[in-house]
Amino acid sequence: MNTVTVKNVTLGSGSPKIIVPLVGKNEVELIEEAKHLLTIDCDLVEWRVDFFDQVADFQAAAEMSKKIAEILADKPVLFTFRTKQEGGEIPFSDEQYFGLYKTVIENGAIDLLDVELFMDDALVQQTIEAAHEKGIKIVMCNHDFDKTPNKEEIVSRLCRMQEKNADICKIAVMPQCADDVLTLLAATNEMKTAHADRPIVTMSMGQLGMVSRMSGEVFGSAMTFGAAKKASAPGQVPVEELREVLKTLAL
Repeated sequence: MNTVTVKNVTLGSGSPKIIVPLVGKNEVELIEEAKHLLTIDCDLVEWRVDFFDQVADFQAAAEMSKKIAEILADKPVLFTFRTKQEGGEIPFSDEQYFGLYKTVIENGAIDLLDVELFMDDALVQQTIEAAHEKGIKIVMCNHDFDKTPNKEEIVSRLCRMQEKNADICKIAVMPQCADDVLTLLAATNEMKTAHADRPIVTMSMGQLGMVSRMSGEVFGSAMTFGAAKKASAPGQVPVEELREVLKTLAL
C-alpha cells in the first residue's frame, strides 16, 4: 500500500494517526480551540466548517482557514463541510458546497479536503483536480448513521473512492449489534489485503463500535478520530485515552 505524507505525518504505516475535530462556531471560539489543540497529543486536526457561523461567506471561511493554519503550524488541517444528509450541522446546496470548496482551494490554507462520495461526479472530479494542483490531499468519505451495509457494499464503496482518485478513502457506519462491528472490521481487512493501494480509514460509530477506533493497526485503518473537548461524531474516544490504547497495542 502506498502511504500519504502531509507535513510531517505519514498515513498508511505504523499506528493509526489521531485526528481531532475543531468545531468552534465563530472566530473567537476557533482561535481559542486551535490554541488548545496545540496542547493535545494529536497528529492532525479536522476543521468541521459546517459548525462555523460564517460558512455561507466563502471568503470568510478561506480567511479563517489561514488563521487556523497559522496557529496549528506543523499539524495538518483537514477541511470538512459535512452535508446534512451525512450528519452535518446545516443544509447546503451542491452549488454552495462546491463553491465553498473552490474558494478555499484557491484562497485558503488547508492540507487535506474532505469530499463526500455521493456527490455530483463531474463536480467531484473538478474539485479533486483543483485540490491536487495546489498539493491538497483528498479524503473521500461516506457515512451511514442508520445502519451497517454488508461487507461487499462497504468494500465496493471504498473501491469507488480509489477509482475517483481520492488520496485517502474513508467510511463510517452505525452498528445495530456486535455482528455489525465485525462486518466493518472484516470489510476493512479485506480492503487492505485485496484492494487498497492507498490509505483507508474506517470506523463503526457509537459506543458499540468504539473498538474499531482503537484497532486500526490490526485491521488496516490508517487514522482514528478522537475528541479533545467536543466530539463531532458518536463514539469518539478522548484523545489521551486513545493514545494510550494505541501505544499499548503497538507494543
